[in-house]
Amino acid sequence: MWSIWGTGMMTGLALIVAIGAQNAFVLRQGIRREHVGVVVVLCMAGDAVLILGGTAGIGAVVSRFPEALDVLRWGGAAYLTWWGVRSFVSALTPSSLTDGAARSRGSVITTTLALTYLNPHVYLDTVVLLGGLANQHGPGARWVFAAGAVVGSVVWFSALGYGARALSGVLDDPRTWRAVDLVIGVVMLVLAVGLVRG
Repeated sequence: MWSIWGTGMMTGLALIVAIGAQNAFVLRQGIRREHVGVVVVLCMAGDAVLILGGTAGIGAVVSRFPEALDVLRWGGAAYLTWWGVRSFVSALTPSSLTDGAARSRGSVITTTLALTYLNPHVYLDTVVLLGGLANQHGPGARWVFAAGAVVGSVVWFSALGYGARALSGVLDDPRTWRAVDLVIGVVMLVLAVGLVRG
């Protein structure tokens, strides 16, 4: 059982670690030391819901209704484009990581949820792929695999959010923040184009 759990954790980490909109946002919030706990918990909970849902069989439903993914694809592309442009605008105004108005908790929660649930790749990776892999292990062992994947998500988002927060003092330089905004803007636009091209 431990080998199945470990396989689930490593598979989950392999899918989550790739830089994406959600990871870029967690990194940004960690560096700004702004509502880090809320962001980390929401990302972990979102992944857990999707992974466990895929293991329970939702992946089969999603794969039968590709129209749902089309709606998510266009909504996600629009949101990522807006976020990318916003990051580029922010990069034009040099400031330190601690400058600027803090975002409200509600705004951060909304953005985290949007970056989690408006991205069709999240459904393909966590619901369809991880759910499908979990179900290859049989009725009991599939939940062990899923638990490993959920633990991988918990480890990753905790390390990313709180690791960035720990380094925020070192990185409190306008040039660093400009670079972070530029990278985030590029990532968001590349992901938006990828979603549109399907």
